Amino acid sequence: MTLGARILKTGIAIVLALLLAQTLQVPTPVFAGISAIFAIQPTIYRSYLSIIEQIQGNIIGAIIAVVFVLSFGNNIFIIGLAAVIVITINLKLKLEKTIILSTVTLIAIMETTTDDFIIFAIIRFSTIMLGIISAFIVNLVFLPPKYENKLYNSISDISEEITKWIRLNIRHASEHSLLKNDIDKISDRIIKIDQLYLMYKEERNYFKRNTPFKARKLVIYRQMINTLKRSFHTLKKLHRFENELKTLPENFQNIIQQQLDCLIHHHEHVMLKFIGKVKPNVTFEEGNITLDRKELFYQLINHYRETVNEQVCEQNEEIVQYHAMQIISAIIEYDENVEHLDTLITTIQVHHHHEPEVKMEE
Repeated sequence: MTLGARILKTGIAIVLALLLAQTLQVPTPVFAGISAIFAIQPTIYRSYLSIIEQIQGNIIGAIIAVVFVLSFGNNIFIIGLAAVIVITINLKLKLEKTIILSTVTLIAIMETTTDDFIIFAIIRFSTIMLGIISAFIVNLVFLPPKYENKLYNSISDISEEITKWIRLNIRHASEHSLLKNDIDKISDRIIKIDQLYLMYKEERNYFKRNTPFKARKLVIYRQMINTLKRSFHTLKKLHRFENELKTLPENFQNIIQQQLDCLIHHHEHVMLKFIGKVKPNVTFEEGNITLDRKELFYQLINHYRETVNEQVCEQNEEIVQYHAMQIISAIIEYDENVEHLDTLITTIQVHHHHEPEVKMEE
């Protein structure tokens, strides 16, 4: 487990909550620190939603605590019954995330039945609210998350890893077992990419003029992820049918290799074009072959016809043809997604060329 921004923010929120509680001379400031822990969230928008929910949960716990103490006292069995009711109310109101804080508020208030109980309950309620507000301030001000940079750099890193393996695999230079292990790791990393995209999507713009730009970038990042998954799908097909690929005619293998090289170069160029690192207009060629989905498809058809004309009807050969079709299909889908991504990026750069670019991590 690494020391991330959220861990640091939790510590700072606790310190801020305790400091404010001590400054205001609030009795038992520890409750402010405890409530601050529950309110820390990974995004500012989630923090906003959290503070609304935590306030509701805090109010529920406080009201039930006051009602039960005034009606039945603070016997331990009464506290347990009150906790059950608080949890039930939270579940009914779909406030599952506030159950812990609600019960903490309940117990904190029901621990005494002094003559000035109402004042005591208000102080405890305010102390817990102080922790919630402290966490929200820390989320808002300290170490604001930059999920766009994380998202782009993660997509870029995984894309480089995948294209490296594709280049090696298509030249029969990859180690089968090592690639298999890396495919499992890449699959887990892609799941985290989807989570990062949701975090970035939840970030809110503070100015309406930025809303159309953010909406277009969301579309681009969604397409980036789709393209990444298509490249990963292509790698898995190449790895799975590695032996079948070797049995294809050398000329056909060279065509697939050259087409993939063009496609990979195109993908790399599009990713760099998004951050303004390369020229926008480049032709992607390898040898005498230019990236062309139709040409690749026709080469597969011609190869199939030649096989039929040679009257090769063995079952193994038919399986090879079927697997070759899956490889070509994966490459074509990958190419279509790269092309669509290129179009989207070109469009946003035309309409929003004055907007700041994404920065690569050093």
